[in-house]
Amino acid sequence: MYVLLPTRPGTVELVNIAVDEQHKGKGIGKRLVTHAIQQAKFKGYKTIEVGTGNSSIGQLALYQKCRFRITGIDRDLFVRHYPQEIFEQGIQCRDMVRLSRDL
Repeated sequence: MYVLLPTRPGTVELVNIAVDEQHKGKGIGKRLVTHAIQQAKFKGYKTIEVGTGNSSIGQLALYQKCRFRITGIDRDLFVRHYPQEIFEQGIQCRDMVRLSRDL
């Protein structure tokens, strides 16, 4: 599952991408990202953006393999907006890493 959210003229953000835990590691995430890119192009968008946590190592690798480039960091977003600390693979999720790709 994923959602494409228009954010400004010519730009769409890929949000809420999710793969069921029992199906992770099977290439489904990459197929979803590829499908989202194709749909964004088909709908005439010029840029697709995505954001993920600094501790989401697998997601960061996936997006970069799909030719997204890091464009910015929203420092302490997860600390400011989530009451509980989030840890992934022993790394505290503090910052939102923003990535984009021209279509």
